[in-house]
Parts: sequence; C-alpha cells; structure tokens
Amino acid sequence: MCQKCGANYPQWQGQCHHCKAWNTLVEEILEQPAKQAWTTEEGKSKAAAKPIPIQEIVTHNEHRIACSDPELNRVLGGGLVPGGVLLLGGDPGIGKSTLLLQISLQMTQKVLYVSGEESQRQIKLRADRIAAQNDNCYVLSEIQTQAIFQQIKLVDPDLVIIDSIQTLQTKYIDSAPGSVSQIKSCTAELIQFAKKTHTPVLLVGHITKEGSIAGPKVLEHMVDVVLHFEGDRNHVFRILRAQKNRFGSTAEIGIYEMLSNGLRAVNNPSELLITQHNPPLSGHAIAGTLEGIRPLHLEVQALVSSAVYGTPQRSTTGFNAKRLNMLLAVLEKRAGFQLGAKDVFLNITGGISSEDTALDLAVVAAILSSHHDIALPQNTCFAAEIGLSGELRPVPKIDQRIQAAEKLGFDAIITARLPKKNLPKSNIQIITLGKIEAVVQHLFG
Repeated sequence: MCQKCGANYPQWQGQCHHCKAWNTLVEEILEQPAKQAWTTEEGKSKAAAKPIPIQEIVTHNEHRIACSDPELNRVLGGGLVPGGVLLLGGDPGIGKSTLLLQISLQMTQKVLYVSGEESQRQIKLRADRIAAQNDNCYVLSEIQTQAIFQQIKLVDPDLVIIDSIQTLQTKYIDSAPGSVSQIKSCTAELIQFAKKTHTPVLLVGHITKEGSIAGPKVLEHMVDVVLHFEGDRNHVFRILRAQKNRFGSTAEIGIYEMLSNGLRAVNNPSELLITQHNPPLSGHAIAGTLEGIRPLHLEVQALVSSAVYGTPQRSTTGFNAKRLNMLLAVLEKRAGFQLGAKDVFLNITGGISSEDTALDLAVVAAILSSHHDIALPQNTCFAAEIGLSGELRPVPKIDQRIQAAEKLGFDAIITARLPKKNLPKSNIQIITLGKIEAVVQHLFG
C-alpha cells in the first residue's frame, strides 16, 4: 500500500503508478473486523436507514458550541458544530497542541483531551505554563481507539480532542500506527462516533515536508473542517486558515501571537504589523487588504538596487512572485520605468502572506519609492488592483477598508475611481486615480 496516496498493489514495486512517488509502498496486513468498532448501545445493531422525501426532513437551528477563543470562532464561522469533525494541521513546533490545550482549559463544557504523543504529566507541565485551571478538562494518554471509546462512555464529554490521529491504532487492523490503513480506519471510527452522538471531535494531523497533511488525501475528504496553523517559528505571529469548511466560509483567518505563556488572540493585528518610522524611510507602503470580512492593513517593503550579475533577481516573501513580475512589466511598459536591469526584493512584514489583489498598488508604490529613494507620505495607505494596461481597478468592500484606515489614524487612502454614490462618508481624504501614470504623478510629481 502506498503511504502517500493509499493505492493498493498485489506486490512490491519501486514506484507508485498513481502519485508517481518512489519507495513509498509498504506491506500491510488487513483484517476484517469481527464486529462494529463503535456502537451507541452494546449488543444492538443499528436499524437500516430509509430514504424519505426532503420536504419531510425535520431541521432544527443547530446550536454551535462557542469557544472562548474569538479567533477560532471567526475561522469556524461561529463555533463548533455538534457532530462535526475538525482536522488541524501544521508544522512541528508551531503550536497546535498548545492551541488545543488552551481551548480545553477555557471551555465551560466537559472536554476529553486524548494524547498519543505525551504523558499526562507532560501535558500537566504545559498546562501549568499556560497558567489556566479547569475542572471540566480530562486528560487521557492512550493510542488504542477501543480503549478511548470505553473512557468516552465513562466520562461522557461534550468535546473530544485527539492529538494526534497518526499515533492512534485500532486492533482490527494489523499494521503500524501512522500507516494509511490505520489512519483511515481510526478516522472512520471517530467520524462514526461523532455523527451518532453529536459530539464534536478535533483531530491533530502531522504534515509532510511538502506542507500537506500526512496520510491519504481521502482523510481531508472524510472530515468536515480542515484547518492549517501557519507561521514562521522565527516570528511571533501564527495564522489559522480554513482550507475546507462545510459549515462556514474558508476566507476567514485567525491571528495569534506566541508568548511564553501560550498563544494570545490578536484582535487588531494591523496596529502590530505596521511600524512607524521616524524619520520616514523609502520603500515602505501600507496596503489596505481584506481577509474574509476582516480588514487587515499590511506593511509592504521593497528594495530596488542595481543588478550585480547579468540576470536580475526577483525575490518575494509573502507575495506571489509571478504577480510581482507582472507588476514590474506594467511599470516598464505603461509608466516608462526601466527596471529590467534592477534587482527587486519585496517583503510583507510580520511573516504574513496575502493573496488579496488590493496589495498591487502598495507594491508598486513601495517599488517606486525605493527606486527614487523618496519616502511616501507616512499617513497614506493604498488599496487598488492594477490591470495589464496600467489602469487602477476597484477592489470589493472598499467601504470597510476605508473605515479601518480611519480607525488606525490614516489621513488619506489612494484607490481606483468609483462612482460617487459608492464612496462612503469618511473623515479621511479619499484620492481616486485612474491609471498608474497618475499615481506616479501624484506621489512624486
């Protein structure tokens, strides 16, 4: 069985024909379970499901279980859905276990925290570092799913956390923990338990060196929500993104700050991500971006220098490199700037990456500022997309971006031309421009 994609073969071979990976086939012994792995009542079989007309299905407004973490609630769309199965992935040491332990210690409902990687004393040491107490948090160190279900029946929790799914194993599959068959079987048992008892289950998943969750891809199809915990361990910020969410939007993000006593939810990250330079420095611009429904102002840094070698360098951090090449081509074709022999380095501060097209104008402004070595007005931000013909295109929800800029104390915002009826009433100056040439004229005369 291929450990990367889960494909089956009758004998060993060097390459998997499905995912084209080499040396990933491992022999696994599969055994059919003698009975159902988990049942609501021992000894009673489940009645056969019958199809009914959709008009006769009785629906209720599902009451979500709100977490004490506002960032997690935002990403999930309002809280945990009863019976939902959530999969959380991230790099080693990024803070997955710390995040889930904080949630366990802050919940008012009964929580069972199952760890297959740490002992109960090790988890207690981490809880003491977080400095939180909760009598409703139960800790279990176990890897056998059948033993876990026995303890679940005794504790009767409102939330089950598994850390991690790669360490679990079921006695019905005779293979090592972390193999494809074990991960699929253990996840299927936990999903069956969650759907029958309407108990939410949170799973931690290890990731591979490519950044995808370890195990078969079908694991992400089986669960309801897939979250990724991102960030650079050299930075203090961590970002929680939803890659799949059956109960809400996938456009929201949650931002945390890693401290010595755990993770702190950042309610207004723009104030932390924007640094005030006195005196102002060239190559810095502020972009009014939007992540989901949350306005987020990011600082864009650019450095333009003469290329030492024949081929100039194009290096980006947190921004799409292909989009940077497109913007440089627009500057050269439409605005007349000869940047073909220049090295261009671009960075979004704070270790945050964004795909919002409203960054385009701030990127261009930062590049021009570094090229001329002239600092931009410090209390001005930018929010516009740039087309291939050099025109400034409007971005969605401009009113929210303008309101956020006003709250942060900006004096002006530069954006694309909009009908006057679409411009919100604001105390800051709204500068609307049509083309990239007008931006150059306005900023540098």
